[in-house]
Amino acid sequence: MWGGYSCLSRDRTRWGSAASEPESGDRHLRSTDEVAGYHLAALDGEIGHVDDFIIDDETRAIRYLVVATKNCWPGKRVLISPKWIENVSWEGREVAIGLSRETIKAAPEYTDESLLTRDYETGLYGHYNREDTGSRNSRRSDCKFNRLLK
Repeated sequence: MWGGYSCLSRDRTRWGSAASEPESGDRHLRSTDEVAGYHLAALDGEIGHVDDFIIDDETRAIRYLVVATKNCWPGKRVLISPKWIENVSWEGREVAIGLSRETIKAAPEYTDESLLTRDYETGLYGHYNREDTGSRNSRRSDCKFNRLLK
């Protein structure tokens, strides 16, 4: 997903407030404010909750979910690509992902100081044994990244 993306933004005020269900009535759209806090269900049980999002500043696409595993292990946050989500239960407030708890536990830690470099993302995709089908490899390496602010 390196392609034409510039920097990522973490400033929620820039996106304005969004309703849980937009006026169009599309039941599949939710605001990030609503999804933050949803439980993350791995193949073998709950692993944590959605803590934050990394949003592309130009396209406004969600690049990653920041998942806090502190429910299971002290203080670790990891990144999960939305491409890896298998199901979202709006009623159950749960995001299901086809990875084991151990795989997520062993993922590279993500902190607010982390920069999403090519090496970081390559390592992340490699750790999860996922192929990147985007154009991430053409992204400028000098771009600075920010996260969504809560």
